[in-house]
Amino acid sequence: MNYICRNICIVMKHFLVILMIMTAISLSACGDKAAEIFDTAKLEELQHNPEHAGKLYQEIIEKYPDSQYAEKAKERLAALKKNN
Repeated sequence: MNYICRNICIVMKHFLVILMIMTAISLSACGDKAAEIFDTAKLEELQHNPEHAGKLYQEIIEKYPDSQYAEKAKERLAALKKNN
């Protein structure tokens, strides 16, 4: 019985470690996705497509409001609106 309990504890510890790693990966992906969208929006601006760039900046603001790119997206969106 003691052997079974010990094995269950080991399995549970491994499960928790895997769960924590998966959570960390999924949380870090949010910032990466916002960065990808921001880079795409900047490229759209360079290609003289401000409408699509604005949509992408708006997507960052809505989907990733706590990311470091949300504030940058707000600034770029305001600049686009000012220039149009």
